[in-house]
Amino acid sequence: MASLDGKMLRVVSGLSLVAERGQVTALLGANGAGKTTTLECAQGLQKRTAGSISLLGADPDTAGADLRSRVGVMLQDGGLPPSARPIPLLRHVAGMYQNPMDVDALVERLGIGQFSRTNVRRLSGGQKQRLALAAALVGNPEILFLDEPSAGLDPQSRQMVFELIAELRDAGMGIVLTTHLMDDAERLADYVYIIDGGHNVVEGTVAELLQHDHAADTAITDRTLYFDAPCGLDFAGAVGAGLDLSETRPGSYSITGQITPQDLAALTAWWAERNIMPASLRLEARSLEDVFLDISGRNLR
Repeated sequence: MASLDGKMLRVVSGLSLVAERGQVTALLGANGAGKTTTLECAQGLQKRTAGSISLLGADPDTAGADLRSRVGVMLQDGGLPPSARPIPLLRHVAGMYQNPMDVDALVERLGIGQFSRTNVRRLSGGQKQRLALAAALVGNPEILFLDEPSAGLDPQSRQMVFELIAELRDAGMGIVLTTHLMDDAERLADYVYIIDGGHNVVEGTVAELLQHDHAADTAITDRTLYFDAPCGLDFAGAVGAGLDLSETRPGSYSITGQITPQDLAALTAWWAERNIMPASLRLEARSLEDVFLDISGRNLR
């Protein structure tokens, strides 16, 4: 529950989820779905009015420093002191833990030395994200909560953060994250919960979500083949029945439906007969973004 103009608003209700060690668990949802509130309640940063939460076997609302020393938290807004400099800040945080990570190794891995002389208020958004991640990790936690971990990161930093998250998962750390970037979730997550209106509406591995039409409750076998070739081609007889072919823009084509190996063979034979070599070619199934939009809707909120 949250207070709004003196009234109590139910933000999260009927939500149930489990996050395992050695696994990346992603919470996806539109703005206002309850993702951040859920994480804050799970961390003990916000008091719940009902329901139960078990974090490493304890209730985060009543647990003390022992539980908090086993949990790492990266907030969406960073929560970093604006006047602090990165490395002294990390050494200060590390000093609060019995078995912290090696600060120098963490600084090197996240490239923090490049901006170590700049205080937090003058850091770029991506630099703050890298420092916030280091601060969440320096205590050597057993479980790590990440709220929008790739926000503001450049492609190189994003790749480095992804590799680090994968390594931590493989080492047995439990990682719970929220993100608005569906390709991030599709790449990182072992298990996904899509929440809407404060409760989870669908869950599963990425593969399970991509292979099922949750609105119709049926399996999905459709794929889309994209290719670039000379514009204005007449593909009569080249594409099997039940497949939808369109030229999305001059020279760019898509074929959607239950594409079989025989369909691919027929199409490539058609190209060979006409000495056509596509400039590009890719075959895609549904993406996690398609699943998310099917469930949460396509209207702005």
